[in-house]
Amino acid sequence: QVQLVESGGGLVQGGGSLRLSCAASGRTFSRYAVVWFRQSPGKEREFVAMVTWSNDRRYADSVKDRFSISRDNVKNTVYLQMNSLKPEDTAVYYCAAGNFNAVVPNLYSFWGQGTQVTVFS
Repeated sequence: QVQLVESGGGLVQGGGSLRLSCAASGRTFSRYAVVWFRQSPGKEREFVAMVTWSNDRRYADSVKDRFSISRDNVKNTVYLQMNSLKPEDTAVYYCAAGNFNAVVPNLYSFWGQGTQVTVFS
């Protein structure tokens, strides 16, 4: 069982930066892949970035070269550094954890509560 808590969201002007954190409980956190998804009103939840248990990383095309995902297994935390933010990045950001390398939201059982990111122009 893994419990996840996101933090770091907020209001930022376009071009700015935010760093989201996903703090996990559980002794086996290092064995999980952790994925960031986001969802804006009226849209489906979409993949943003992923880091596997072996530290492989994947990004959505829309955030590649702007966002960076990392993990600290000592602190049981995954970070999402978001730079050059755009208004279209506005969404609720969720982290999820699972024992597989996949970017489909429905596969994941462990979710955080989400953190709101709002980017204004």
